[in-house]
Amino acid sequence: MKDKIFGILQRVGRSFMLPIAVLPVAGLLMGLGSSFTNETTLATYNLLGIMGPGTIAWDVFTVLSACGGVIFDNLPLIFAVGVAIGMARAEKEVAALSAAVAFLVMHSAISAMIDLTGGVEQFIDGATASVLGITSLQMGAFGGIIVGLGTSALHNKFYKIQLPQALSFFGGSRFVPIISTVVFTFVGIAMFFVWQPVQEGINALGYAVASAGPVGVFLFGMIKRLLIPFGLHHVFYLPFWQTAVGGSMEVAGQMVYGAQNIFFAQLADPTVTHFSTAGTWCFTGEFVLYIFAFPGAALAMYQAAKPERKKAVGGLLLSAALTSMLTGITEPLEFSFLFVAPVLFGISTVFAGLAYMLCYLLNITVGLTFSGGFLDLFMFGILQGNDKTSWLLIIPLGIAFFAVYYLLFTFLIKKFDFKTPGREEGDAETKLYTKADYNARKEGNAADGAPAASSDDERSAQIAAGLGGVANIRDVDCCATRLRVTVHDGTKVQEGVLKGTGAAGVIRRGEGVQVVYGPQVNVIKTNLEAYLAAHPASSASDASAAAEQDAPAEPETPREPVATITLGSPLTGEALALTACPDAVFAEKMMGDGACVVPAVGELVAPCDAKVAFVFETKHAVGLELPDGTGVLCHVGIDTVKLGGKPFTAHVAQGDEVKRGDTLLTFDLDYIRENAPSISTPVLITDMDDRHKVRQLAFGHVNQGDDLLAVDIYEA
Repeated sequence: MKDKIFGILQRVGRSFMLPIAVLPVAGLLMGLGSSFTNETTLATYNLLGIMGPGTIAWDVFTVLSACGGVIFDNLPLIFAVGVAIGMARAEKEVAALSAAVAFLVMHSAISAMIDLTGGVEQFIDGATASVLGITSLQMGAFGGIIVGLGTSALHNKFYKIQLPQALSFFGGSRFVPIISTVVFTFVGIAMFFVWQPVQEGINALGYAVASAGPVGVFLFGMIKRLLIPFGLHHVFYLPFWQTAVGGSMEVAGQMVYGAQNIFFAQLADPTVTHFSTAGTWCFTGEFVLYIFAFPGAALAMYQAAKPERKKAVGGLLLSAALTSMLTGITEPLEFSFLFVAPVLFGISTVFAGLAYMLCYLLNITVGLTFSGGFLDLFMFGILQGNDKTSWLLIIPLGIAFFAVYYLLFTFLIKKFDFKTPGREEGDAETKLYTKADYNARKEGNAADGAPAASSDDERSAQIAAGLGGVANIRDVDCCATRLRVTVHDGTKVQEGVLKGTGAAGVIRRGEGVQVVYGPQVNVIKTNLEAYLAAHPASSASDASAAAEQDAPAEPETPREPVATITLGSPLTGEALALTACPDAVFAEKMMGDGACVVPAVGELVAPCDAKVAFVFETKHAVGLELPDGTGVLCHVGIDTVKLGGKPFTAHVAQGDEVKRGDTLLTFDLDYIRENAPSISTPVLITDMDDRHKVRQLAFGHVNQGDDLLAVDIYEA
């Protein structure tokens, strides 16, 4: 039940991301328009002469303000359509149209009920509102969310419905707007009676939050950060931003509900001399965290990294810190220590609450549209002026947080030996894949001239494999930094394979899976959807295979191998399943079956007694032939053919006879790590047919010579 609830909340949270994504551009238009049509602001910057009333600039910014304002004025409709799109499993455009229709129908039904029962005079001030010109109840974003969730549920249930022959024209997806119209007519009637006590409860909750003062602000900031790992923070903060849960305030003679709505109403009001904390209490602390505190944590992790890893980890942390500072997207940085040192994340959540509370107490009133990076600080703090926002106080407060995060993180990382980036054991490199060409091209093209598949396709193939195969994937979406997937069977998800695609972390709850990639996740999602659409045959075969696995099998007489050959590990390092190899050709066993070893020492030895079949000209791979003719391939690193043999020294030649443990190659591990996508080394049995079956004997740390693979050989 917990997993089901998590899955539902995950889908709801990700569906909020589409309407939320439009807020930055709306805020930009409204921020610029309102700022440069505010005579006080223009006078402050001595711009009245060239940008004041009657000038072309004034007219342009008036238009910009109106264009941004219309988005905020109609967010309930945008949420209705956006949530329906996000929650629909297929034919999302039909869900969007149905949601728009249902939204209008619901509010029209409420309006009719208001007229039939005595008009708006029966309601207290603020209980009614004009929604797209329709007199209705003040439901705010909740109204849109209710429509979006309800319409998507109807859509997912009926978009494939088959009606009797005479009505077949109205079947399938055409039925969805029809049933939505009928259902939301009655929903509107019901809401007329239900919403009034609900609204009173919401107002009471908002009053309770406001009455809690600094304590309530502290708890909001801490809880929001605690929900980050689960991807449920959107579900938590949205009511505070857009509904009466976040407070209410009269601005320019109108009652406004929701902190963000209050801020933008004040932004558009030229009479406001200082923004109210009622519109910014659940925002401003983010600027302290994102621009100052988290970069302090990044510097601490860099300083605590092992000297030989600082160069590699420095680029990763610098990129994550700049992303946090400029855009306010923090998950790439937070996830760099969340999974390896949860204690640091727990401490960070407490400081997050403190940041929100201190900004509230200091009356710092900078608003935002999406996240608390420098872009929002400039637009809604610096540009508005210190007199209206007190934004200058963020600087000393931020410097103090930077110092605390840096000193505290440095001390705790070293004291408890947390394995933050750059401090991993051995040569584990999960957190160090920072090259843009991380996804290696197929290796076979070096030998046979075959064209390589695109790296996007390779990564998508690996992601699909890590999610249990194409047939196991129900739907795919994403938020700002993580891929959000619903699968049919959560037990088929392979976290190691997903991390091999460059993911910083994987969160799995039943059928809901979140894979953290960072800001580039939207491109990854698009590529994955294209891959899934292009492989229907694979999906069908996967489904058939799954059906065959579920079907009762015919009893078979077990075959006994006529011989078993045991191969030792040719390397000292970490032994992983071959499917965890960060190259689709090897991970999908196109070149054979075996294991993947991440080396800790730059020496490759013979895994068994054999004959050297070949040594690649670039010395990055050696082929062996066992006494029975079975082929073995040891391929050091991924895409290392491009290194031209520079880091490799071969100690054998074609035709040599070697014993188990004899040195085959030595190589410069640091050079490969810096110049190739990965040091992961596949060890493969290349003769895969009915006569050969490979079993992996060891996982985790292995030394040279430890039993790694067993090859069972059967009669033909």
